Amino acid sequence: MSAALARVLRLEPELTIYSAAQVRQTLLDALVARDALTLDLTDVCEVDSAGVQLLLAAVRHAGAQGVALQLAGHSDAVREAFALLGLDAQLAPRFINAN
Repeated sequence: MSAALARVLRLEPELTIYSAAQVRQTLLDALVARDALTLDLTDVCEVDSAGVQLLLAAVRHAGAQGVALQLAGHSDAVREAFALLGLDAQLAPRFINAN
């Protein structure tokens, strides 16, 4: 039996409080299918604490739903935000190579 490929959701460049409501709904919609999901953060060039909170909420929600969730394409902005908030070690296991 072969493993199913994860769906990929590429997030917009802005992951901030100004886009939080729209991104939140996009994430919830993507998790409804209960299929493995990869969030591609390659294009994210601006992220604030609201954006990080959305990602953490998606991780928790996916876990509660039994959905495999991975993060890919960790841009410099994403890495810096995670490091600044002390979350890089916590979220590092979820990162995969974007290649």
